[in-house]
This record gives sequence, C-alpha cells and structure tokens, in this order.
Amino acid sequence: MATVRLSFSPAPVHVRTARLVGVAVARRAGVREDLLDEVRLAIGEACTRAVALHHQYGLADPVLVEMSDSGAYAVRVVDRAPIEAGLGLAALNADELANETLTDEALTTGVGFALLAGFVEDLQVRPVAEGIGTEVRMVWPVGG
Repeated sequence: MATVRLSFSPAPVHVRTARLVGVAVARRAGVREDLLDEVRLAIGEACTRAVALHHQYGLADPVLVEMSDSGAYAVRVVDRAPIEAGLGLAALNADELANETLTDEALTTGVGFALLAGFVEDLQVRPVAEGIGTEVRMVWPVGG
C-alpha cells in the first residue's frame, strides 16, 4: 500500500467514517491490535478538530485525511482554517484553557490537542506546505 486519501465535507457525521477507514488501514498496515483503539481515538479527535475549525470559520472546503504505511503507519489530517486558528490553542496548557473565554468550537480545538498528545507519542502540528491550513501528523509503529 502506498497512500490512502480520504476527503470529506466538514460535517461531524463524516468523522465516524474517517475513524473506521483509519483503523481498517492501520490493521492492514500491521499496527498492533492493542494500539488500534488509540488510532481510532486520535483520528477521531484530529478530524473533529478540523471539522470544528471549518465550522468556526464558515469553510466549506473538504477535510483531508491521508494514511500511509511506508515503514510506520502515518496519518495526516489537514484543515483549511487560518494558521493562527489551527495552531493558536496548541500552545495553551490546561490551566490556560480553563481561564480563557472560548467559543465551543475554539475549546474543541484546544482540548483536541491535549487529547491527541495523550493518545499519540509521535505527533506533529504545523502549517500546511500548500496553501492555508494546519496539518496534524500522527505516526504509529507497525509490526512487533
């Protein structure tokens, strides 16, 4: 397998499909069975975060999910929200989040980062190389 690409309109109902596809691809790639719940939760959080950002900014652009298994199982979730929106809350810790006056969407994106950091050892959040948006990249080992 090379890369599996999935894009969906930013509607919460599609997050479940992304999780199901992500776990199926992870299983086929050779991710250990005991890590599949982590994969499911992490993909769900990353996609929920992207959908929330798209709703917050009124974006109809699709959310992109890419999965590949070259040496490890890597998942990339891309939103098209302004960079400051996608990365801004990543730097806040739990105490700062508790003291902020945030919209539900903003809180979802900030808490999503905290949850992702707990699920995924190899997590990167950065501006996309192409265009406007943020990518969340998560990696799990295969085999073993």
